Amino acid sequence: MKTFTILIILSFSLTCSFELAQEKIEYTKETDPLVLQKLQQWQNAKFGLMMHWGPYSQWSVTESWTICSEDWIHRKSDDYNEYKIKYEGLKKTFNPTEFDPVKWSKAAKDAGMRYVVFTTKHHDGFSMFDTKQTEYKITDKECPFNSNPKANITKEIFQAFRDEDFMIGAYFSKPDWNSNYYWWRYYATPDRNVNYDIKKYPERWQKFAEFTQNQIDELMTDYGRVDILWLDGGWVRPYSEKEIEKRRMKADFNTFRLQSQDINIPLIVKNARIKQPGLIVVDRTVSGPYENYLTPENRVPETVIPYPWETCMPMARSWSYVANDNYKSSRILVHLLVDIVSKGGNFLLNIGPCPDGDFDETAYDRLKEIGDWMKVNGEAIYNSHPVEPYKEGKVCFTQLEDGTTYAIYLADENESRQGGMPAKLSLEKFSPLPNAEIELLGTNIKIIWEKVDNGCELEIPESVRKNSTDEYTLTFKIK
Repeated sequence: MKTFTILIILSFSLTCSFELAQEKIEYTKETDPLVLQKLQQWQNAKFGLMMHWGPYSQWSVTESWTICSEDWIHRKSDDYNEYKIKYEGLKKTFNPTEFDPVKWSKAAKDAGMRYVVFTTKHHDGFSMFDTKQTEYKITDKECPFNSNPKANITKEIFQAFRDEDFMIGAYFSKPDWNSNYYWWRYYATPDRNVNYDIKKYPERWQKFAEFTQNQIDELMTDYGRVDILWLDGGWVRPYSEKEIEKRRMKADFNTFRLQSQDINIPLIVKNARIKQPGLIVVDRTVSGPYENYLTPENRVPETVIPYPWETCMPMARSWSYVANDNYKSSRILVHLLVDIVSKGGNFLLNIGPCPDGDFDETAYDRLKEIGDWMKVNGEAIYNSHPVEPYKEGKVCFTQLEDGTTYAIYLADENESRQGGMPAKLSLEKFSPLPNAEIELLGTNIKIIWEKVDNGCELEIPESVRKNSTDEYTLTFKIK
């Protein structure tokens, strides 16, 4: 089993591809040894926290998107211009006086998380850091929070999580719908793309590219150690005329004004890595050398992906704060984490902070419950890699470098709470070595097992079935 895993890793070519959600994705393997070292550290971390936060939280609306004029967007206004003015005016009332990043970092650490990705700027262009490139920012004099000692929110968050030994990730939106160099106020804004002809106005586009480069340079210079630059807005990228025509033929709603939008990512990455050696760059959905890991959004791949990857997903329904939102249960979240890790991925779980600067209490409850599970079962998660058969029915498999293997049974609610755990667990595709010992994590119980054909059968003691200490899983450690 271990040999098979090693063979997969060694069989990489420099550029590989795989099918994800019926879309062919190219992956280019990084060659910088410092980046590879940091990628390995990130892959071992497995579990991270993401936060979408900005003035939009005051309205309980989806981050940024309500000011975009695409036909899938819904807003509570018949007058777009009036709505956009009021939306941008949210800067003048955003005053998150309960903001306490230390509280967040400690809750995330207790949950077993080991890296953080924070939205320094989303598509609407509002900067949650003290940029010198725009007045549309948290530290502007018109924002009431500007006089707070913690006004430079990004810096405060990065430091609080760095103090808890987290890897630090800066989410940054490449499109900026507030910039007059991206959404030129001379024209209407029909969709998410730049709203003028770049070929006709190359000087204006160059100013936008420089604006973007300067903001990222600020984040890489003035905010301490940064491990991940997480770039969103994949439509801001170079396109050939052939690519543009091909996408237009698909009649995709977001290609209405699609054109090549080159902001010189190679230069951005070069300058960023001078300041942050080994920086992981995630130019997400833009295949090539600047997408160091892949980011399937709000979904889990069907099987193992032999490249670095991460599922990003909100804890609730919305990425940003929505009052009275529905949060996923801790059982679902734990099962997602196990499923993702067994397939070689990381789980980046998003929480949208409230407008007052705190998390909803439900989010804290979920973090605590996940943390309680991780304290017992974390050894099956951290530093692990996939191992055949990866997943069989309700059982997921992980393995450590020393060959220790974990079989994690995902228990349904009625099983764990009503004494419905099976008396025997049959596996057809997995069998330990003849002298293997199996124990149940969280107990001192040794599991009796026997080989059956190419698989095995594990006996689950009655004491476990009727009084399991783990509501969500049974984790079998196989040595």
